[in-house]
Amino acid sequence: MGLNFLTSLAKRTTIQHSKRCFISKNSISRIWTESKSYSKNFNTNTVTKIPSFSFSLLFRKSYSSSSSSSAKTQVGFLAWYLGALEARPIITKSISSAVIYAASDVTSQMIMMSPSDSLDIIRTLRMASFGLLILGTAQHHWFNFVAMVLPKRDTISTLKKLSMGQLGFGPVINSIFFSFNAALQGENGGEIVARLKRDLLPTMMNGLMYWPLCDFLTYKVIPVHLQPLANSAFAYAWTIYLTYMASSKKAIAA
Repeated sequence: MGLNFLTSLAKRTTIQHSKRCFISKNSISRIWTESKSYSKNFNTNTVTKIPSFSFSLLFRKSYSSSSSSSAKTQVGFLAWYLGALEARPIITKSISSAVIYAASDVTSQMIMMSPSDSLDIIRTLRMASFGLLILGTAQHHWFNFVAMVLPKRDTISTLKKLSMGQLGFGPVINSIFFSFNAALQGENGGEIVARLKRDLLPTMMNGLMYWPLCDFLTYKVIPVHLQPLANSAFAYAWTIYLTYMASSKKAIAA
């Protein structure tokens, strides 16, 4: 009986041990499978999310850096120009006028030329030399004179300045412009006078449709030391027409 009891106890112990091992193996297998699945999901999420975040962050940093660099460049150029305008006002205004007149003439030629034509560099140099030698200095003295005579910026004062420009500065500077360019083209005194009779009045009449608004904004809004630059900037579109007129055929002297 004792032997039978020991044998039965041994079998029971063996069976319980086998069950515990089976349960333990199943638990380990389940834990391993779940951890592997979690690891896979974690890696997938990591792969898909981190590069996207990094790219967008890099893009924002790059865009912010380029925008900041562009803004600094613009501010730096403006500061340099204002400094040059204060230190050497006439030279700076003259060079600005020369550049704008040259650009206007190139634009005018490109609009009028045929595909087989080429740019007339001599003509462009004539227009640039007018801005450099005459217009920049004339604008400097004119706008300073007007600001001294009429220092206020109210509407009545602005309209008075506008009238002075249309009746005084405009006809004089346009006459000089046509005469200067005609002389550089080799025209004599009689031909220059004939050109002025033919071209000056139509030019002034056409100018009445463009310049009064430009002058009003210039006198009303723009500081005096920047008015020549504003005037030259407005003159860009006008000079496309003006350079075309100045380069037209000679007028027949009476």
